Amino acid sequence: MDESKIPILVGCGQVTDMQEDLSSASSPMDLIAQAGKQAAFDTGNGDRLISDLDTVVVIRSFSDTSWRFVCPFGKYSNPPLSLAKRLQAHNATQLVYTYSGGNMPQWCVNRIFEKITKGEIRTAMIAGGEALGTQKSAQRQGVHLDWDEDLGGRFEQWGVSNRAWSDMEDRHGMSSAICAYPLIENGIRGNLKRSIGMHSLEMGKIFSRFSDVASKNPLADRQKIFTAEQISKVDVNNPYIGFPYTKLMNANAYINQSAAIVLTSVANAKFLGIPNEKWVYLHGCADATDHWYLSDRKNFHSSPAISIVARESFEMAKCSIDDIDFLDLYSCFPSAVEIACNEIGLSADDRRGLTVTGGLPYFGGPGNNYVTHSIAEIMNRVRSKPGSKGLVTANGNFITKHSAGIYSTEPTDRPFCPKKPNLYQSEIDLDQGPRISEFPVGRGQVETYTVMHGRDGPVLGVLYGRLNNGSRFIANAPNDSNLLAEMTNRDYLDIIGRVSSSDGKNLFTPD
Repeated sequence: MDESKIPILVGCGQVTDMQEDLSSASSPMDLIAQAGKQAAFDTGNGDRLISDLDTVVVIRSFSDTSWRFVCPFGKYSNPPLSLAKRLQAHNATQLVYTYSGGNMPQWCVNRIFEKITKGEIRTAMIAGGEALGTQKSAQRQGVHLDWDEDLGGRFEQWGVSNRAWSDMEDRHGMSSAICAYPLIENGIRGNLKRSIGMHSLEMGKIFSRFSDVASKNPLADRQKIFTAEQISKVDVNNPYIGFPYTKLMNANAYINQSAAIVLTSVANAKFLGIPNEKWVYLHGCADATDHWYLSDRKNFHSSPAISIVARESFEMAKCSIDDIDFLDLYSCFPSAVEIACNEIGLSADDRRGLTVTGGLPYFGGPGNNYVTHSIAEIMNRVRSKPGSKGLVTANGNFITKHSAGIYSTEPTDRPFCPKKPNLYQSEIDLDQGPRISEFPVGRGQVETYTVMHGRDGPVLGVLYGRLNNGSRFIANAPNDSNLLAEMTNRDYLDIIGRVSSSDGKNLFTPD
């Protein structure tokens, strides 16, 4: 094969900043630049590598993604240019800032590898990070930070810009991950026919194993082992966020973390003098999406897209899940892990473990960039065991956008040529869910639900249900604190009641 068309990863870097002194704290872009420099020098020839960069990709920050994380201290008008200037990557002419999604780091690897095979990219860096821990501390202390940087210039945008929820879902408060994933979780519980207590403990068992991995990772934000009981028990330090998720079941977004990886071709790695022991190949990969809105899905406990992405990745890599030595499953909430295990064919207590970092609740959840850490850590693992394989899964929106990558130091025996996603996406698109009733009236039954909590307890009930004619609706529960509290203690799945609609808002009143 033409070595200029064989793409490889050659460098990785990760940073976790525990700095508590705000006067010395790094800005988000300074953190990203630190990881970028680490990744460049990890190749063994950092200065030459930086000079050779022609493409810089920055994963979209949470402050540019959600109103919940908007930064009051300014913004970067051109993030990839800000990074290129800090690195002194003067030859980087292709500047990319992605759209949101936890799938984007792996998605970008897949795209850049394709572009390397076509001669469109020579050397690229993917990087991202967050300083939400510092941002939150500064806001609490009333300290002003100057993070404003307007460099002008233009950049490309990769990915999909569409928001993750429909107008109908938005009207009922279902427009955030902390609401959507609990809805998915109760759908999983209903499918398994578990009680609230039993299911909570099972979620705790999964994440207890994640916390054990994080406790041994010096880069983890939380380096404490939590028992299943500690994770599942609701108390003042571990309250519900969105029932049935306690605080310790949610991705930990308020961290200061960054990561970067470097990609090039075998021919260019040789030209740059990067030693073979740094090279990592992508043996298999795939990208697909489930139906975009939760309302449109067949059920709330499965993901046809994850199943197909896994199938296509293993087929391309000519291996199976049994051949994988290291795993890092996307873990923003328990449901993401549970569904991935079910679709890929893994046990939740697989002897290999389901994470190499500790996962988003314990290692840290640096916005859309977590999977850059996954890839970096998998690179380190397969380098330490030549010939081994590592699997990374990535998830964006609400179990919506999916990517996977199978990595190894073992050279591939054929050109990098993944199947075009549109060839298998139609399988998912044709698997339609029920008809949607936007303004439902009549008798209905609960499919899944959640109760969102504030500092003083439950504040909002959100549910999906079915009318007697089989159509699906979304509604809120009555604003009754006693009812909302009862919905977290007594199972309201399959409860029957009456649905009414007024001014675009639907209300479900249980019998």
